[in-house]
Amino acid sequence: MQTRTLGTTGPQTSALGLGCMGMSALYGDSDRSESLATVHAALDAGITLLDTGDFYGMGHNELLINEALRTAPAAARERAQTSVKFGALRTVEGGFTGYDGRPNAVKNFAAYSLQRLGTDHIDIYRIARVDPDVPIEETVGAIAELVEAGHVRHIGLSEVGAQTLRRAAAVAPISDLQIEYSLLSRGIEEAILPTARELGIGITAYGVLSRGLISGHFTRDRKLAANDFRGMSPRFQGENLDRNLDLVDALRKIADQKGVSVAQTAIAWVLSRGTDIVPLVGARRRDRLTEALGALDITLDADDLSAIEHAIPPGAAAGDRYPTEQMAHLDSEH
Repeated sequence: MQTRTLGTTGPQTSALGLGCMGMSALYGDSDRSESLATVHAALDAGITLLDTGDFYGMGHNELLINEALRTAPAAARERAQTSVKFGALRTVEGGFTGYDGRPNAVKNFAAYSLQRLGTDHIDIYRIARVDPDVPIEETVGAIAELVEAGHVRHIGLSEVGAQTLRRAAAVAPISDLQIEYSLLSRGIEEAILPTARELGIGITAYGVLSRGLISGHFTRDRKLAANDFRGMSPRFQGENLDRNLDLVDALRKIADQKGVSVAQTAIAWVLSRGTDIVPLVGARRRDRLTEALGALDITLDADDLSAIEHAIPPGAAAGDRYPTEQMAHLDSEH
C-alpha cells in the first residue's frame, strides 16, 4: 500500500482512506455482515485510515468500526487509524438540528466516541461543521486539550474556508482539512487548497465519486430508497442528473481507452492532484472496494489529464452539492 502524510504535523496514512458513513446511514439500507467484511478487506489491503462520525447512524457507525477492529487480526487493528467527526445534533427521527462546538460539548462528544470505538484515543478529531455561535478558536482549543491529555492524537477540520483555516491553525497544529473534492466539486482549488498548502495542512478528500454520481454505476432510471439522502441532493434531480450523467459518459470514453473503470479514473484524478491529498472512498461492498483500490495502479499522464479536463471542466457540475439549507452550514462556501 502506498502511503501519504497528512500535512507537516499529521500522521502517515494509506494513500486511500475508507469512508464508513454509508455503512450506517444516508445511502439507504446496508448489509452489516458485508460492511464488516469490507472493513476487514480494506485493512487486509493496507488501508489504515477509517473515517467516521459520531452522528452516522447516531453512534451505529462507531460501534460497527469497533466490531470490525475487534474481529480483525491484531496487526491490522494496531495499524488502523480513526478519523472522527463530531458536533452534529440529531433528532430521534434522524433530522439534523444544528452543530455544537462549545468546549464542554467537544469533550463530551469525545468521551462517548472513545467508549463506542472501544479505544483509548482517536487519531484525528474534527468538528463536522463550524458552529456559528462558537469561535473556531474555542473549539480547536478544546481539541488541543484532548491532545494534551492523550485522548486525541491530531486535530483536523471539516468544510472550513481559508480564513477559518488560518484562525484555527493559529491556535494549534492542524493535520488535515476534510472537504469534498472531485471532478464535480473543485471549489477548494481557488483559495482553500492554496491556503492549506501554505499552512502545511493536508487534505482528506471525501465525495471523490460525488456520492456515486460519477462512479460509472449510477443510471438515469435508478430509483433511490426513501432513506437515501441523494433523493434530496440537487445534483441527482431531474435535468441536473441528466447533465451530470452526460459528463460521466464523456469520462467513460477516456476510461475505456485506458482499459480502466470510470470510478478508477475519477479516484486517480484526485490522487494526481498532490501527494498531500488522501481520497476517502465510500465503498460499502468488497467489490466496490476492490475497484477503488485499482486506482492506485493508474498513472494519468499529461494527455490523460488534458482529456479529463476537457470532458469535465471546472464548474461543469449541474446543481449544488447539498440542498440549500445544508449549504448554509458550509463555512467553505462563504
